[in-house]
Amino acid sequence: MSTKCKNCGAPLTAGNICSKCGLPEDLCVCATIQKEEEKIKVWVEKRRYGKFMTIIEGIKEEPKRILSFLKSKLACGGTFKNGRFELQGDHRGKIKDLLVKLGFEERNIEII
Repeated sequence: MSTKCKNCGAPLTAGNICSKCGLPEDLCVCATIQKEEEKIKVWVEKRRYGKFMTIIEGIKEEPKRILSFLKSKLACGGTFKNGRFELQGDHRGKIKDLLVKLGFEERNIEII
């Protein structure tokens, strides 16, 4: 018997009830709610030698998996530093659709 919810990591109370949302561990929706509430900002910075870098800020969960997905779909290099994603190139046109595919709310994604 685990002491943490497998969906969100919150401690479980008696009867495998998530202490964060109050639902049984099987039905825990904490991760989904958190993903829907995140405000994501996307903008482009110009770096040395005139190169563009797409910056994504506001995603807190699973950075390794999300970064890998974005790099493969956009065919670019990138990194996760200081709580934000940095992707080589200007990808403002494609990034919103990819983030929606990952389960983020379209209305919470702001492209600057």
